[in-house]
Amino acid sequence: DVQLQASGGGLVQAGGSLRLSCAASGFTFDDYVIAWFRQAPGKEREGLSCITISDGSTHYADSVKGRFTIASDLSKNTAYLQMNSLKPEDTAVYYCAADFVGGLGLTQAEYDYWGQGTQVTVSS
Repeated sequence: DVQLQASGGGLVQAGGSLRLSCAASGFTFDDYVIAWFRQAPGKEREGLSCITISDGSTHYADSVKGRFTIASDLSKNTAYLQMNSLKPEDTAVYYCAADFVGGLGLTQAEYDYWGQGTQVTVSS
């Protein structure tokens, strides 16, 4: 079975950092694009960043460019989202998703598999 397990969320003060992990299993990791999305209460799910596992190409939404960094470790079948300079408006449930041999897009419909989400709360 394809599984994506997101972890690493928590409570952090504004200006702090967190690193989220997305552990993948059940598929050939380097055939996929892995993305991070988030959804705040009352808001639509927002695409943040994605990475092509095979060549490391990345793409970022303007809202996180310069603060968040996506990376992957093929030996661990894991993707990461390093989040720095966190703001209260970054508070949301963060999800990872996988797209088979996809492009570097940040729309939900492109992604075939989703993890369960991890809560990030940034206090002011």
